This record gives sequence, structure tokens and C-alpha cells, in this order.
Amino acid sequence: MRFGVFTPPGSRGNGGPFPILWCLAGLTCTEETFAIKAGAQRVAAELGLMLVTPDTSPRGEGVADDVAYDMGQGAGFYLDATEAPWAPHFRMKSWLLDELPGVIAAHFGGDLDRQSITGHSMGGHGALTLALSTPGRFRSVSAFAPIVAPSQVPWGQKALPLYLGPDPAAWAAHDAVALIDGGARVAELLVDQGLADNFLDSQLQPERLEAACAAAGIPLTLRRHAGYDHGYWFIQSFVEDHLHWHAARLAPR
Repeated sequence: MRFGVFTPPGSRGNGGPFPILWCLAGLTCTEETFAIKAGAQRVAAELGLMLVTPDTSPRGEGVADDVAYDMGQGAGFYLDATEAPWAPHFRMKSWLLDELPGVIAAHFGGDLDRQSITGHSMGGHGALTLALSTPGRFRSVSAFAPIVAPSQVPWGQKALPLYLGPDPAAWAAHDAVALIDGGARVAELLVDQGLADNFLDSQLQPERLEAACAAAGIPLTLRRHAGYDHGYWFIQSFVEDHLHWHAARLAPR
């Protein structure tokens, strides 16, 4: 597994601890994509935030893959697979929640008492589901164009059965809307969505999250932006807002 870490200025003479913002990338991306394309480091430096950018899946010799872009390497969906041939390596949820945080704290000065999470597309799905399934773990959660109900849309209806088997109850543990409907809660959510996104109606369907949050009483700031598509120009346009939003919630108490 590979990951990227950005530490704010002063890290050479000051080993932290730094508040951590986990940045989860989308389908086909790697640990480099957010770091290269989002333009987040300048603002993170000003705010004193550490950015951690994990890869989207395991990779390498002997790791299962698929010829399609939305399955296998590059498409881990931030879950722990239970089905062959994926189960031996595709343990993204455990890696992100149980293994990598200790590495970040021990070797890079990350402060595990001050963590927040964000993500784009499949990474937005991961940010929402990881936060909803670990109450109190993350001080804040946001997303750019997230897959909010994968069990209800084609990407998830393909990946979830192959990774987790045929039981829809297993899929619900990795579906933000299903988790909220089942009682999972976070304090609040910030989501940005482009209205020129080619995947908006078929795969993303933010109105499902909007309805679930309204029913559950979760404060949701859902900002819809005319003219923006699914790409990183969209993220660059609004990432500063997200960093400031997370920094305010990661401030020392």
C-alpha cells in the first residue's frame, strides 16, 4: 500500500502533533492524485493541517484486478472484501482505520485526537461511510460529488456484491444513506456537487443524502454549483472552503 503525507511548515523543526485531514480519492486515482490536482497544500500550510492521501486500493503482483475501471485495483471502495478473489488484499477499511493512523502518528507527527476526513466521488463515499461507522473518530466530514447510496446505483450494484457477496445487509454497512437510515449519525456534513457532472443523475444522486439527513436531523450543507463537472477543477474551486471548515473543527479544545 502507498500513501502521501503533506506536513505543514515547521515540521522539520517541529514534529507536531498536527491535526490530520484524510483525503480519499476516487475511482482510477492513486495516492498522488489529490496531492497533484487539488491545489490544497497552500491553504493547508496556512492552517497548519496535515493532509494524508491514501491510495484507492492495494496494488502489485498477486493482487486481484479487473479490466474494468470501476472494479479491482483503483476501485477499492474503502471496504473490507469478504469474497474471492478480493478478500486477501482488499482490506481498505481496516487499513485506513486500524493500521495507517498509527503509522501517521508514529512517523509523521499526526495527532490522532484531531482527525477529519474528506473525499471525492468514491472517496466521498468512503469519507461518509467511515465517519458514519466510527462515531467520534472524526471531528468533521465533507465530500465532493460523493456516491451517497452505492447499493442503489450502478457503480455500487456492481462492486458491492462482488466484494461482499449477495446479501444486501452487508452492502448497507458501506452505504451512507443506508447507515443514516439505520441510525448512524455525525454532527454535520458539508457536500459540494457540480450540476454539470455527467454522473449526477445515474451514480451520485445527492438528493438521497439530503432526504436521509433531513429525516435523521443531521445538519447538511449541500451546495449545488451550476457549470461544474466531476473533475478536479471543481475540487480546486472549493477545496479552500473545505479546509477552512475542517480547520475550525480541528482547533484545540
